[in-house]
Amino acid sequence: MQTNPNRVGAVQTTIEVIRALLDLEEATIASVAEEVGLSTSAVHNHLATLEEAGFVTREDGSFLPGYAFLEIGGRLRSDLDLYKYGRPEIDRLAKETGESANLMAMENGQGVVLYLAKGDDAIQFDAYTGRRFNLHTNALGKAILSELSRERVETIVERHGLAAETENTITDEATLFEELEQVRERGIAFDDEERLEGLRCVASPVTVNGEVLGSISVSGPASRLNRDRFREELPEQVSRAAELVSINIQY
Repeated sequence: MQTNPNRVGAVQTTIEVIRALLDLEEATIASVAEEVGLSTSAVHNHLATLEEAGFVTREDGSFLPGYAFLEIGGRLRSDLDLYKYGRPEIDRLAKETGESANLMAMENGQGVVLYLAKGDDAIQFDAYTGRRFNLHTNALGKAILSELSRERVETIVERHGLAAETENTITDEATLFEELEQVRERGIAFDDEERLEGLRCVASPVTVNGEVLGSISVSGPASRLNRDRFREELPEQVSRAAELVSINIQY
């Protein structure tokens, strides 16, 4: 990907410092400086500025992201119709199925988890609010892609690629378009251990006036999401939930 000639270097450095705080177990000035390849004095200045603004906190000499990020993210999410009307359906799906129910939107050609709820039998995996995924690797993403034009999907693939997460991930563009056509016809996308081994997922897009806003899914272990439950029962529940969200947003 080409470098943006209008990129502001200081802002880019601040972003790298913030990401280092997330990645490092103990984010001291020295460890952050080593991570981003800057002097300790430069990193100190960035961290001090972020701390003054409430975006960084300090604890025993180590730095952590501050709750100011949560405030911004929370306000952004609460203003989205997809979240406002999707959250009750996600909660209901999680309670009814006992599994994990998830709500995803798309930004810059990637899927972003807006909300998830855990049923009584749900397993723990690596999804959380704000987590980004490449769309081709999972049912939520394929549900979104199925509602986009071929040209837009091609642009997304060109930008983010078709990297494999497991041996079941779609990594061929022709195969992806064949899969998206099937998703479009049935209104349901399946993830058969394509992003995580042992995890299956059933998803449906949320559309309003022909525009896709996001997708809804139920995911769980392959041992429980099998046969009729995976191919018939859950698709009916997920499709109905997505349709209700679409109707509530529209009216």
